[in-house]
Amino acid sequence: MKKFAIAIHGGAETVKPSELDKEKEEAYREGLADALKEGYNVLEKGGSALDAVEAAVNSMEQNPVFNAARGASLTQRGETEFDAAIMDGNTLRVGAVGGVRYVQHPISLAKVILQKCKHCLLVGTGAEEFALANNLPLKGPEYFVTPEKREAWLDKQQEKAEKKRMPGSMSDTVGAVALDINGNLAAATSTGGLTDQMKGRVGDTPIIGGGTFANNEVCAVSCTGEGEAIMRGVLAHEVYAMMKYAGNSLQSATDKAIELHADKLEGDRGILAMDSTGKAAFGFNTGFMKRGYWAADEEPFVALWESEKLRKPVKLKEMEK
Repeated sequence: MKKFAIAIHGGAETVKPSELDKEKEEAYREGLADALKEGYNVLEKGGSALDAVEAAVNSMEQNPVFNAARGASLTQRGETEFDAAIMDGNTLRVGAVGGVRYVQHPISLAKVILQKCKHCLLVGTGAEEFALANNLPLKGPEYFVTPEKREAWLDKQQEKAEKKRMPGSMSDTVGAVALDINGNLAAATSTGGLTDQMKGRVGDTPIIGGGTFANNEVCAVSCTGEGEAIMRGVLAHEVYAMMKYAGNSLQSATDKAIELHADKLEGDRGILAMDSTGKAAFGFNTGFMKRGYWAADEEPFVALWESEKLRKPVKLKEMEK
């Protein structure tokens, strides 16, 4: 059997186990399992890494427990805005969107831009018009706003966010990296931004080399966390550079990127990376990162807490082949 693999993340955030109720923890695990299966099924049938990461991210974009598309954070005006990017490690072609509001699956719009547009990045109404021209599904604002994100926004307006903060409600990003049977890598990232961000704010997600990067010869990377810090550090490309030019291993490069310029780039950081053999690395400084991995010759796992990386991978019955 030829090697293929997919890894996903649903965001990294500084959260303690005591802050997360069991019902929400289970919802995260189920959502990760669903997304992992969607991406794996594409690869198992011989599909491309590009299609696999799109499928996995689509699953999380329509699941309101994640901060991407449906369930996105609300801006200062109480609205949703989405950023997304996808990159083909074989051709180095990219598609990215920033500040879109009505597109049901921002990552699919990013993929259509990669395939059909002469530009790499479209924003705002221009991106939405491109979605309309290519018959992508749109939704009204009410589709994207969940009660949890509305409550988090109201707390912020009342300057009570620190006292009443709900874990998983302030920020986060979803992403996926994959290797297909033809040896091609791809990365995809999608986010609903930060609670109370300014209208028009764009984070690291659609910045190629910042929050998203893929190159067949080395690795594919998707980042999550404080977008401004990740953007300034160009962290996705740093993982690539430390592997290619400094000879670091995948995990070592990921760990070093997490700590890069820690005195200047404060905030939560999470990095998901995959190399050309299908191995995956997860790095984060938060103690909590929603993540999963499934390779053709291995058992699948999902995990949330930092301690879980030291234990045997979690086996879920519903994910058995």
